[in-house]
Amino acid sequence: MKKVSLFTGAALSLSSLAFAGSFQLNLQGMRQTAMGGSGVAWPWDASTIFYNPGGLTRLEGIQAYANIYAVSPKIKFVENGTGTTAETINKTSTPFALYVGGPIKAESKWGIGLGIYTPFGSSANWGDNWTGRYVSQSIALQSVFVQPTLSYKISEAISVGAGFVYGFGSVEITKAIPVQDANGKDGQATLEGNANGVGFNVGVQIKANENMQLGISYRSGVNMKVNKGNAKFDVAAAAASNFPDTRFDTELPLPSILTIGAGFKVNEHLTIQGDVVLAGWEVYDSLKFDFEANTPALQDTREPRIYQNTFALRVGGHYKFNEHFAAMIGGAFDPTPSKKNYLSPDAVDANRYSLSGGITVNPIERLSIMAVFNYTTTAGRAVSYEPANLAGTYQIKSFVPAFGIAYTF
Repeated sequence: MKKVSLFTGAALSLSSLAFAGSFQLNLQGMRQTAMGGSGVAWPWDASTIFYNPGGLTRLEGIQAYANIYAVSPKIKFVENGTGTTAETINKTSTPFALYVGGPIKAESKWGIGLGIYTPFGSSANWGDNWTGRYVSQSIALQSVFVQPTLSYKISEAISVGAGFVYGFGSVEITKAIPVQDANGKDGQATLEGNANGVGFNVGVQIKANENMQLGISYRSGVNMKVNKGNAKFDVAAAAASNFPDTRFDTELPLPSILTIGAGFKVNEHLTIQGDVVLAGWEVYDSLKFDFEANTPALQDTREPRIYQNTFALRVGGHYKFNEHFAAMIGGAFDPTPSKKNYLSPDAVDANRYSLSGGITVNPIERLSIMAVFNYTTTAGRAVSYEPANLAGTYQIKSFVPAFGIAYTF
């Protein structure tokens, strides 16, 4: 039973890695997504509530804004030695963002807003019988952050802003257990839980002159706590006493994000911008699971993660053809925070290269309709997950279309 205990504990604790690097979503604003994810310096619209709350007072009025994305990444795995391949089964997630905000009245120094967005979330389904089924079969998570925001224009050049963040979400994980019944069928574990946590978002927006704007924002880490989650086990009757249905507690640390950016208006048509992003993944050193019921096969766990901080680069351009039509393009490089010997199939990650673009149409005054895409790929990355002795090469590809609409009152 000792071997079962080691695999069970490792796999269950690893499953919560889904809140980490490869499931971080940089999809909170349409124009910003189309420009490589950059956007801390230039307050294009009400999505500045997320990117830089200091820019909220720069809007022309109160704006209502909504967008939705379709995310369905494809991940391929080739096992070392055997050459066995596996691919995730396509399943589409739909992260979204809703914003309402702007100056409280014309020429006011104060701005207010509310943002509701999904900074983490996705799904991956490897099927029931692939080679890594004892680590992960499937995972699905959702997270929503709510951010009331206040902004103040100190001068014509400098505006500041801050928002309180409350995050909540859910996660469901399934994995096989190497305990077979009389027909040779594996057991299965299902982990379900709800998480919540708090944080903040602060920013400074600087209008250096009519052609140049600068920005800096800091989004704090959020420690998502799961209390009284449900762990359920479907195993042969002979092993049932070693795998009782029980409750569990854990904490999932999400990173702080420091972003510094600049935007430059080249001429009346073209604006270019770029961001440098420091993600504080170092907080994700290990993950603990505390089960209410312990048996020789089901023990509390502490699994190493040893994540490292990363610097990402994002750049983009916005070209305004006329009052009714604009186009955007951008690119990004996001290095992985994960160590190559602690990479699990429920949170596959590698250095990511992204290309994006989009259009904005203004059919009438004050109304904007936006459509964008983001394509992300990685080179094949040879890694292992040492606690489960699973090693191979992963590659990720993802095409994300999105649609948004905004109206300024």
